[in-house]
Amino acid sequence: MTSGPPTAADRTLNADVRWDDFDPHQYIGHNYLVMQAVDEEIITLVRDHFSDHFEGGDRVPRGIDVGAGPNLYPAFTMLPWCESITLLERSAQNRGYLLGQRDWYDAHWDPFWKVLCGRKGYADVDNPRERFKRVVQDPIAGSVFELGAAEPGWDVGTMFFVAESITTSLEEFQNAVRSFMHALKPGAPFATAFMEHSQGYRVGDIEFPARDIDKEDVRTALGDLVEPGVDIQRLNTSDLVRDGYTGMILARGRRKE
Repeated sequence: MTSGPPTAADRTLNADVRWDDFDPHQYIGHNYLVMQAVDEEIITLVRDHFSDHFEGGDRVPRGIDVGAGPNLYPAFTMLPWCESITLLERSAQNRGYLLGQRDWYDAHWDPFWKVLCGRKGYADVDNPRERFKRVVQDPIAGSVFELGAAEPGWDVGTMFFVAESITTSLEEFQNAVRSFMHALKPGAPFATAFMEHSQGYRVGDIEFPARDIDKEDVRTALGDLVEPGVDIQRLNTSDLVRDGYTGMILARGRRKE
């Protein structure tokens, strides 16, 4: 299980953070210019989860990626299955980056899409850039916490490296996970990814907070909001993309009916 709560001096709540100063280009340069092995593992597992759910059926109206950041591959995983995709993002700089990628995303994202094409629904997309432009909406300014008060409105959802990477508070981590789940319609498939035992991270000159969590913390946060059989696993890939965490956790399942 996790270590004890941060001391008062170490405690950083979500509202304390300079999110508008998050530098997407610094973040991409360290994480996404070259596809990491762990991202390939995540993409493969989420691809198979969504393909198993959707293949042979009709597209659903609405998907959402919560806390999108400067990362396109969560939206890629929903691209064949949705009529529209919402990108919810708090940081102004990240929203600017996402908007700039809509019409023609950068070539370094192509290997991420190529992994998805191992399943038919993705391989059937003739022009992923054109579909991305058509399906993905302009990013929306907002916080994950705001979703908890809204009516469930999305048919599929992703949230990658968000809930544990925006606060040192266990309560805020749990609220973020539950708010995401409340945004989904009953029966909606979802995928969420987390950094295990993260101690925080730096982007450029700014230190960002994290909550130290493990698989059991993820299971507790999801609670009774998911269908039985939710898959929560520590990923096999052992290569770490930075210091200050011990691995990655992926949860795949469906919103409880």
